[in-house]
Amino acid sequence: MLVKVKVFPNSKKQEVIRKTEDSFEVRVKEKPIENKANKSAIELLSLFLKIPKGKIRLIKGSKQKNKIFRIN
Repeated sequence: MLVKVKVFPNSKKQEVIRKTEDSFEVRVKEKPIENKANKSAIELLSLFLKIPKGKIRLIKGSKQKNKIFRIN
């Protein structure tokens, strides 16, 4: 399953907002340096969806706000 995620790095609070069935907004406190925001987004998605972090992979958009993740 592919999901579209818009990540907002350097936010004041961390949260996941479901927009549609396969679309999310993720706000993370980390800055987009050295892949920290992406790792934090994966952690938040895994908690929100209640699945292990290892089942979520970043497919596209590692250096952009709009990303595509594959969830196995």
